[in-house]
Amino acid sequence: MNSRQKILDNIEKNKPAFVSLPDTKNLFATGNENVVKKFSEVLESISSTVKKVNGWQDIPDEISGLKNNGNYVLNAVEEINNDREIIINKTKDELEKSDYVFIKGEIAVAENGAVWVTEKNAANRLLPFICRHLCLIIDSKNIVHNMHDAYEKIKIDETGFGVFISGPSKTADIEQSLVIGAHGALDLTVYIIQ
Repeated sequence: MNSRQKILDNIEKNKPAFVSLPDTKNLFATGNENVVKKFSEVLESISSTVKKVNGWQDIPDEISGLKNNGNYVLNAVEEINNDREIIINKTKDELEKSDYVFIKGEIAVAENGAVWVTEKNAANRLLPFICRHLCLIIDSKNIVHNMHDAYEKIKIDETGFGVFISGPSKTADIEQSLVIGAHGALDLTVYIIQ
């Protein structure tokens, strides 16, 4: 018997007893916590802005206000007049010039302030990362307690690309200097449709 076989035999003799997996549904239960309130608190704690609006009809006013101040705004939200065809045909150099970008999120997670954004909703994979100011829109009924609940709702096979986005990017170096908006958008605003 060679040393390899001895090792394999010893591993086989010392296998731990089989233990069934825990019931994750009960393990991560959160009770009656107000998910919109928790989601808002977490986002604000990670340098993001939360704006609660009454409905989709309020978003065009937000976009118009930004455009009237001389900003270049791209809107990928299908529920309102959007720039999807323009976005799809733009190069990365052209997209980089966008000041504000509006994208619809599909699911939001209260425990970490993350919003699930798909390629279908963004119209271009670069859009959430290349703009200066990212604006995500989420319906309050699509906010869940935790990532386990979110993963149950995500239909990963329906989109080519999806990403959880939570707050603007940050980095800190050994001199303890925190830089917000280090790569990607400088800031994140999440509009919650009540």
